[in-house]
Amino acid sequence: MSSGEQPKLTPYQGKKRVFGEFRCPQCSRVWMSGNSWANMGQQCTQCKINVYPYKQMDLKKSDDADKSDPLKAHLSHLCEKCNKLGRNCRVGASPE
Repeated sequence: MSSGEQPKLTPYQGKKRVFGEFRCPQCSRVWMSGNSWANMGQQCTQCKINVYPYKQMDLKKSDDADKSDPLKAHLSHLCEKCNKLGRNCRVGASPE
């Protein structure tokens, strides 16, 4: 890695929002999020540590309504991307 390159902290390295699966290394809590980004994590609600996704994939409409809820609020205060931007990362983000 050259001095100008950022470390690859996540499987996905693109610029768009993707679906991520997370597992906290301290408490083993698992969660999924449709607000996952390259080299950005989300805070575990129990341990309060930043956790990077172990799996990421393109956002797709799910046939399984139980798997995700598009109306569920995004917890911006737990999102590294939101904190870096200083705003909700979903505003103006392209899901493609």
